[in-house]
Amino acid sequence: MTFLDLARARYSVRAFDPRPVETDKLELILQAVQAAPSACNYQPVRILVLQKPADLKKFSYMSRSIFGAPLALIVCADTSVAWVRGFDKLNHAGADACIAATHIMLAATELGLGTTWIGNFNPELLCKEFEIPEQFAPICILPLGYPASSATPSDRHENRKPLEETIFYDHF
Repeated sequence: MTFLDLARARYSVRAFDPRPVETDKLELILQAVQAAPSACNYQPVRILVLQKPADLKKFSYMSRSIFGAPLALIVCADTSVAWVRGFDKLNHAGADACIAATHIMLAATELGLGTTWIGNFNPELLCKEFEIPEQFAPICILPLGYPASSATPSDRHENRKPLEETIFYDHF
């Protein structure tokens, strides 16, 4: 499978099979996080792996759903160790965390697993419930597992803007 095939095959899974994710597959996904580029290689990404049923139930009142996934990853950005651009003081922890989350989604797809990006959650409540340190900004929640037999891509999955609307050569 080419990279473009992999990127196109990935979709937001919103229904998961209850079977657990094998430890070796989870380890490969976490190695993909470790391999992700980060600004000046400061590596400010922090991942909280949640597998206990009691922890997974907590998501029912913190976000809409984790869709029955047997495990969830909270992707955080440690703003205290990230590279900061000198010109405008932009902290790159969030960008680095987004890159790592993308690696997670693509690695999961390659391994026959699925995930979806959850950005709609109460960060204050999430940090309190899971005792996330203050300098760790939660960026997204990624439910992870095997797609249920009923899981299908959204009807919008193939709906992509033409390149001419998003790519510009030499000027806007």
